[in-house]
Amino acid sequence: MLVKVFAAAIQGISATLVTIEVNALRGIQFFLVGLPDNAVKESYRRIQSAFQHNGLKFPSKQIIVNMAPADIRKEGSAYDLPIAIGILASDGVINSDKLNNYIIMGELGLDGCLMPVKGILPIAIKAKELGYKGLIIPSSNAAEAAVVEDLDIHGADNIQQVVKFLNGEEELAPMSIDIKSVFYAQQSTFPFDFSEVRGQESVKRAFEVAAAGGHNLIMIGPPGSGKSMMAKRLPGILPPLTLQESLETTKIHSVSGHLPDGSALITQRPFRSPHHTISSVALCGGGTNPRPGEISLAHNGVLFLDELPEFSRDVLEVMRQPLEDRKICVARANYKVEYPAGVMLVASMNPCPCGYYNHPTKACVCTPAQVQRYLNKISGPLLDRIDLQIEIVPVPFEKISGAREGETSAQIRERVIAARKIQEQRFANEEGIYCNAQMSPKLIEKYARLDEQSLGMLKMAMERFNLSARAYDRILKVARTIADLENSTDIQSHHVGEAIGYRNLDRENWGN
Repeated sequence: MLVKVFAAAIQGISATLVTIEVNALRGIQFFLVGLPDNAVKESYRRIQSAFQHNGLKFPSKQIIVNMAPADIRKEGSAYDLPIAIGILASDGVINSDKLNNYIIMGELGLDGCLMPVKGILPIAIKAKELGYKGLIIPSSNAAEAAVVEDLDIHGADNIQQVVKFLNGEEELAPMSIDIKSVFYAQQSTFPFDFSEVRGQESVKRAFEVAAAGGHNLIMIGPPGSGKSMMAKRLPGILPPLTLQESLETTKIHSVSGHLPDGSALITQRPFRSPHHTISSVALCGGGTNPRPGEISLAHNGVLFLDELPEFSRDVLEVMRQPLEDRKICVARANYKVEYPAGVMLVASMNPCPCGYYNHPTKACVCTPAQVQRYLNKISGPLLDRIDLQIEIVPVPFEKISGAREGETSAQIRERVIAARKIQEQRFANEEGIYCNAQMSPKLIEKYARLDEQSLGMLKMAMERFNLSARAYDRILKVARTIADLENSTDIQSHHVGEAIGYRNLDRENWGN
């Protein structure tokens, strides 16, 4: 008897329908075709054991399983359940009438229990697009899939429940959640707050500007000056995720397997801080079985690279295009996938190999050549994509020991949100532009015009400090953000002056 069961394959962060055809013929062999990987081929043994533990008989027939389309590679153990259901339906154990209404996914344990699988959210979105009634999946994945409205999500704990449901012997109540209530209920407070940072008022101000305009930022300063401490507090002042951003971020974490069990949505902006030994594949994504990299896992959030010069040159250079395009295309001989990469890059570095160049109290033991060679590990094209360059000095003892706390993250966040709303209105008719950092030269010309006084100040600064040509657009973008924080329609001279102060590394004499 020939039956068809419907499943899905993940490509990038989207799903593709997979039809599992099972035919039972005379004989005793088992054939699995349709470009399955080793994990799919091993499903035969898991299915056999699950049947035995649940009183189900594996058919004494020749079973042919075809996974179509055959030109798409099928990966992972999520096909255990649909293959098992297809085998039972081909043997007449399961009524096949309901099979056309559902996409079925799930990994089988040896005792027949259903274990969670990756990528359920994009599969649920695909099921709705194709007009399926619902999904039959492991219970631990049900909340994730239930964020897709108008789709029946049936979560099961074991294969026995699925068999009884398809035969009409037992009901599996569909999971339903109020996506908006879940979204707002899970937006909790952040564990780190800027009020805990003593001193460093100018650096906090730079973080506020960066958050308000979505600007990339690099900090340069000696060890112990608070670079990592402040970077960890950045998500607390960023605007909250929109529902659309939350769904997009959740899809990425679902596909990569980083979504916590039972979670429905990612409601906080991601903060990813990979170690400097990371490979270029781990950062940008790909691999034998393609998965999103760290730059995609940080989508709609912060990618923090601590000790930037310690990263491999290849790893740093691979970020250049994603930072510009806000997406990354991974092309290999046998696949091509595209992942979102709309991140806010925050990096930190020491000013020299010993870390104490320009330190007010400790002597640097590096030669000028060593300092320059260390700084040259960061290429000009990468530095060109970083809008704010902040030099940090250690906090004096008097400020560290003082009892007075600074502004809270909540207070700073209010100003950031107000500035972002101004930008949303400004770019309402500009497709794909949401903040000042994303402005093209054409938009800079339109929205960041300077008066004669400000233009003269910028010209004088570029000549006096030998600023590079690439600094010009960055200064205008940052000045536009500073003006938005003050709710100023026009960019004024003091806005430009502050923006110029955020281009330390562009000065030709820095480090000499």
